[in-house]
Amino acid sequence: MRNRPLIALSTIAVATMILAGCSGTKGTTADDTEAPAADLCSATVEPGDASDGVKVEGDFGTASTANFQLGEKVEEAQRTVISEGDGDKAANGDYVSYALSAFDGDTGERLGDAGYTEGELLPAALTADAPLGQLIGCASVGSRLSIVFPTTEDAAAQYYVLDVLDVVPTAAWGEEQAPVAGMPVVTLDDDGAPTVEIPDAAAPTEVQISVLKQGDGIAVGDGDTTLLQYHGVGWETGETFDSSWAKGAPITSEGNGYVPGFVQALAGQKVGSQVLVVVPPAAGYGEGEINDEDLKGQTLVFVIDILATMHPAAA
Repeated sequence: MRNRPLIALSTIAVATMILAGCSGTKGTTADDTEAPAADLCSATVEPGDASDGVKVEGDFGTASTANFQLGEKVEEAQRTVISEGDGDKAANGDYVSYALSAFDGDTGERLGDAGYTEGELLPAALTADAPLGQLIGCASVGSRLSIVFPTTEDAAAQYYVLDVLDVVPTAAWGEEQAPVAGMPVVTLDDDGAPTVEIPDAAAPTEVQISVLKQGDGIAVGDGDTTLLQYHGVGWETGETFDSSWAKGAPITSEGNGYVPGFVQALAGQKVGSQVLVVVPPAAGYGEGEINDEDLKGQTLVFVIDILATMHPAAA
């Protein structure tokens, strides 16, 4: 039997609130006690008259114009495939890049566009129990979707035209570069997860950076937020102290709020790149005793895969 989706529905005015997950409960389409759907296809929001009735002008991958019946009262979220893409279907856990145009249901006013310019939105992880996963579902790359959020006591329904742009790899895909003599040696497994061999030498006193794979995407800028994989080991011990690979998913930190040497390694690097950086204590967690509680005094080695970057919003 098909499970009804769990998406918690509320009025939203900008695209980034979809990413955040829409915290309202009015219009929820399943009982609070119902278990999450097993996969994206079965969790996908159903089509309805409102989403079926949207007519779109504009090419896929560009900000579009939507025409629909104004002032319609919509009881619950709806989602219709306007055009089916010929790329791979999204699967549970995939990181998907997307773009959208948003419109007010009463006036037809354009509320905004996002994702059509590189660096505007980060890819989002699609899961069956997350709002964006339930909206995009298992759509194929290249698909264009009509999505309608319901009318609330405070606002009209809102209409979105969403383009499924790509599924983003979870490991760097750039062209391999020649290793730099004296730097740690990195070996990758079949999934791209690294192991690091520390050279038999004194730790450097300055930040050292080498590019292991050269990406072909946009460059990371000041204040960006990146989607990345990383693997960190201590120079003195050779032991892993932290790893997104071990945690099972890439990470982001708003404004790239990492230690200075890590941020230095990201600066100007292109999406798709893999970067190796050696971070002395002054550019890491500072000087101090090495102990089991923190990383003070340690020289750190990171292997960083840059999967995407988002520029700061304009003031």
